Amino acid sequence: MWYAVQVETGREDVSCDLVKQAARAAGLEGVFEELFVPKRRTLSKRSGELVEGEEPLFPGYLIAVAKPRDTEAVAAALKRAPRFAKLLAYDGVFTPLAADEVAWICAFARKEGLRRVVDMSEGHVEGGRVVVTSGPLVGREGLIRKVDRRKRVAYLRLRICGREVETKVGLSLVRKKR
Repeated sequence: MWYAVQVETGREDVSCDLVKQAARAAGLEGVFEELFVPKRRTLSKRSGELVEGEEPLFPGYLIAVAKPRDTEAVAAALKRAPRFAKLLAYDGVFTPLAADEVAWICAFARKEGLRRVVDMSEGHVEGGRVVVTSGPLVGREGLIRKVDRRKRVAYLRLRICGREVETKVGLSLVRKKR
């Protein structure tokens, strides 16, 4: 099962490492099949140069993958972490991500070792519509709510754990076709 873990915004990587260390110290290292911060690739200009970077896809959240029978052990490992980290729950019951949410993360975020990263997409504007030519957004233009050409970002609206979440992914629009 996949679970969303709420952590301090801006400290996702540190929190992920601390949770892993706390689980290891408590003898619970086998509890997590995977624990990661979903990231997105960015492309920005600094001093006239294009610089590639990475930012969290869902600021303030980690994704924990564990067996359904290990949910309580996951919660125990999170409690041992020296920083704020908690499983999202509804009425006191830990809520796993829905199958379509897991499928979305798997389809968009490419696995790189212990990490998952959403690559940059490229496209152009044709007749007032965005047409994506490469990257994870190909054929999924309907998910795009807004585009910021200057920041090279597409804003998507998704449902994660029953909540509407707006997230950003990298989108470089090369040209405008009329």
